[in-house]
Amino acid sequence: MKGTVGELGEFGLIRELTSRLTSTPAVRVGPGDDAAVVAAPDRRVVASTDILVEGRHFRRDWSTAYDVGRKAAAQNLADIAAMGAVPTALLLGLVVPAELPVTWPTELMDGLRDECQVAGASVVGGDVVRGDTITVSITALGDLRNQEPVTRAGAQPGDLVAVTGWLGWSAAGFAVLSRGFRSPRAFVEAHRRPEPPYHAGPAAAGLGATAMCDVSDGLIADLGHIAEASKVRIDIRSGQIDIPSQMNDIGQAVGVDPMQWVLTGGEDHAIVATFPPDVKLPARWKVIGEVLNPSALPQVTVDGAPWTSKGGWDHFGEDMES
Repeated sequence: MKGTVGELGEFGLIRELTSRLTSTPAVRVGPGDDAAVVAAPDRRVVASTDILVEGRHFRRDWSTAYDVGRKAAAQNLADIAAMGAVPTALLLGLVVPAELPVTWPTELMDGLRDECQVAGASVVGGDVVRGDTITVSITALGDLRNQEPVTRAGAQPGDLVAVTGWLGWSAAGFAVLSRGFRSPRAFVEAHRRPEPPYHAGPAAAGLGATAMCDVSDGLIADLGHIAEASKVRIDIRSGQIDIPSQMNDIGQAVGVDPMQWVLTGGEDHAIVATFPPDVKLPARWKVIGEVLNPSALPQVTVDGAPWTSKGGWDHFGEDMES
């Protein structure tokens, strides 16, 4: 497709974007009306929103528009799953410069659509606006299917801490890209297109998870959210966390302890949860720690001691994301 967004115009762009979409049975009214209508059999709707800004959250020389679409959808749909809900729908708010080639937003939409299909959801509408910087705003919706939501506030002393999904892969991929390389490809792709374990969230709720969240800001930071909300301390056992040999190789090459990526790197969107100690967990869940009574130590410790290295993502900190 040739031409720019400005040449195509607002309504032409909307027609082009919506023509690429698919639907699901949950969508009663899709794009094209004043608002979408999505079925909510549970009579409760789980909602989450996030924003990606070019230069802050993605770079066009590192990621294709399709990559950005997959990532934007994944990080929002993972939030839905981490509440124990099933993702159903996604809304897009898109700000683009008029001179941007039309192929960029159309490939973005392809990425959003394809990631939604992985999660069982669909894009149901949105808005496009002209602006100087590409900005992608996503709102995701989900259905609890008669389950109670699993919040961050239910962890109890004695609970096990378990995780499913990748830890540190995105951060390792970021380190590779930051040094001008494109391999090992698996880690670079993990940074460009995270793969959240969507089905594990509702499954964890069914297993009796007491607290849960996705790992978006870093394992220590996100477990810190659970510890604070639950008024407990959480201790991570580093020996229970497997580090792939290729991640060790990357760490040696760039002079970084890969455990730093595992504990503080975000954007993998793994799911971490706490469970009663008598729950029999499926093989996909790896027990990595335990919930303890609060103490004078920090709310999250590693092998019984504070983790003193810097880590965890803060949008108002000095570091830049990719």
